[in-house]
Amino acid sequence: MQVTVVGAGSVGATTAMRVAQKGLADVVLIDIVKDLPQGIALDMRESAPVEGFEPNIVGTNDYKDTSGSDIVVITAGLPRKPGMSRMDLLEKNAAIMRDVVRHTVKGSPNAIIIVVSNPLDEMTFLASEVSGFPKHRVMGMAGVLDSSRLRYFIAENLGVSPLAVRAVALGSHGESMVPLPRHATVNGKPLVDLVDEATLEHLFQRTRDGGAEIVALLKKGSAYYAPSASVAQMVNAIAGDTGEVLPVCAWCTGEYGIDGVYVGVPARLGREGVEGIEEFDLNEDELAALRHAAEGIRSKCADLAKL
Repeated sequence: MQVTVVGAGSVGATTAMRVAQKGLADVVLIDIVKDLPQGIALDMRESAPVEGFEPNIVGTNDYKDTSGSDIVVITAGLPRKPGMSRMDLLEKNAAIMRDVVRHTVKGSPNAIIIVVSNPLDEMTFLASEVSGFPKHRVMGMAGVLDSSRLRYFIAENLGVSPLAVRAVALGSHGESMVPLPRHATVNGKPLVDLVDEATLEHLFQRTRDGGAEIVALLKKGSAYYAPSASVAQMVNAIAGDTGEVLPVCAWCTGEYGIDGVYVGVPARLGREGVEGIEEFDLNEDELAALRHAAEGIRSKCADLAKL
């Protein structure tokens, strides 16, 4: 397997390292900044004897070196700054996304695309449109990250191991995130039996604001450890053809009463990309929230045509 990671910033570089360290695939790290990906890749390769991984990591400024990739992870784009929303990045990152996709698909026409750039849902739609790929081969990383943040915040609040928490977040990556408290457990016990409504809402809002909280603390740059871990989990499911069900931004064709739009849903991932969407048992409020998120994304995607 070969995985191309577009963008050698913090998210892209850390993603490349995680993919190689886990032994998932050889990695090509590409960036427009001369010598940057080459230096990062060399540094990573020099850690291989210590870390004990064998996949090769190549740094390049030439898209020809990405040819034949099985998976293309797109992290390129402007990061958020304090006070910025994900949607503030729409116009500038749309131009970057169009350019990146056009270049990568030329040499990797059979690849699966994972979009990480913000605003996530809209950039996933744009990558699909520009690539012309079947919808199941283009997806966005959001739900895995949101769910991981939610699980950690629950664990922190209750003073338990994050590994004891099961929770999932669907919908949009942002204010229209749809948490599912009825599907969350802590050591097998329902979350709704362990905390009150006010605590639940606090946990959900902190998860929605998880990226902004980190941006505000860092002052320069944005989150990259949790996002890169989330991408690596998706790459593992695809490269390993595991059929693992993960919450990702995927194209819906009637599931949950949603059609013709990318939105965060539980998707079964394998070598073909999104190989199916699982329909969880959602109540009326949860369904309404998920459909509302989908329509919000649809509206923003329509704005892309005007840019």
